[in-house]
Amino acid sequence: MSGFVHLHAHSHYSLLDGAATVKALVDAAVKNKMSALALTDHGNMFGAIDFYQTCMAAGVKPIVGYEAYVAPASRREKSARENESTSYHLTLLVRNMDGYRNLIKLASEAYLTGFYYKPRIDDELLRRHSGGLIALSGCMKSQLSAAIMRNDLDAAEAVARKYAEIFGEENFYLELQDHGIPEQRRIFDGTVEIAKRTGLGLVATNDLHYINRSDCEAQDALICINTGKLLSDEKRMKMTTDQLYFKSVEEMAKVAGEHKEALSNTVEIAKRCNLEMEFNTLHFPVFEPPQGKSVEEYFEELCWKGLKERVLDYDDVYRKRLRFEIDSLNTIGLAAYMLIVWDFIRYARENDIPVGPGRGSACGSLAAFCLHIVDTDPIKYNILFERFADVNRREMPDIDTDFCIHGREQVIEYVRQKYGYDNVAQIITFGTMAARGAVRDVGRVLDI
Repeated sequence: MSGFVHLHAHSHYSLLDGAATVKALVDAAVKNKMSALALTDHGNMFGAIDFYQTCMAAGVKPIVGYEAYVAPASRREKSARENESTSYHLTLLVRNMDGYRNLIKLASEAYLTGFYYKPRIDDELLRRHSGGLIALSGCMKSQLSAAIMRNDLDAAEAVARKYAEIFGEENFYLELQDHGIPEQRRIFDGTVEIAKRTGLGLVATNDLHYINRSDCEAQDALICINTGKLLSDEKRMKMTTDQLYFKSVEEMAKVAGEHKEALSNTVEIAKRCNLEMEFNTLHFPVFEPPQGKSVEEYFEELCWKGLKERVLDYDDVYRKRLRFEIDSLNTIGLAAYMLIVWDFIRYARENDIPVGPGRGSACGSLAAFCLHIVDTDPIKYNILFERFADVNRREMPDIDTDFCIHGREQVIEYVRQKYGYDNVAQIITFGTMAARGAVRDVGRVLDI
């Protein structure tokens, strides 16, 4: 492993703030011969899976992380205290699957119970979900840095000892950063003093937001797009440095200076972070068939019953196709999945909630047609089943179903009640800047 690893990096999932794609970050790690890399986006884990898989494909060890917004007191307190920030930054890194689960919990609670300007956690949450995590003290906006900037080293020491107690002394490090900002040098020196007082380890990081130094102008425009300001506005929010790029080992050695252990500690941390994700096992909610029947038996029973209902005069073409689909779906282990979808669509229809006819590859499944999941007969229109599911691919199929907006939430609540609130989630999508939108938005911040 190289003599330094970046442990504080933001991607484009730090929305309208990070100006580096996940792939660009990983490519930069490969170019700089760094065998590990961390991703610590602001207040979210949106890029975690993308990052993990991209790193693994490139032969780079992925360190999943998160730059948390920590409330100064309780995350449930939704008002600003006088002369105090609404949140402080703290860098969290995953060591193992226990840590990954804890970080997911923290990131979720930050939005659900702590949101105030930003998704925030607090010390109470950290105490409950510190297992499997390594914490770094954070950037200039950390609680430690704020105390040093007030010239209150005793308060800074108290902050350091608090987090050392929460995470364990071996799992809490003091971040050293130097991006050429005058105030940051005071924080740097103060952090070194806190390390002497507490015996806690130092770790050199760069608050990485883009790949090349010249990208700072593009990132500046991105911030303007985010805040609705013009580049010409002198009072707007902006970075006061062009040093937030992917620095080489040699450049980071200059940042650390005489504190060479701050470099080697990044490597030691990387060695301790060993998250292993498994993407090939399907985890379905449990569908309970009627007593005395297996999931597969009940699935087959409903399919043949549905065929009689939907095709009054079916022939061997239908029989052979349905037999093939039932066997294929049972082989892949998708009988429960089909029944779960059948069940909530049945619920919607029985409660007079309009349901769409179905879209996409599911229209190629006769079994889906027989279960009234879709209204398209694939035999009639000669649509391939293999577009939907294939025993050779063994990939999860995708069933696109539309519900009327006035009953949609009722269907979702039914699924929550039946399968448990912890097993039901709504997914997110990301909008990206296509060429036309990018030109328009950049033109606006340039006042063109």
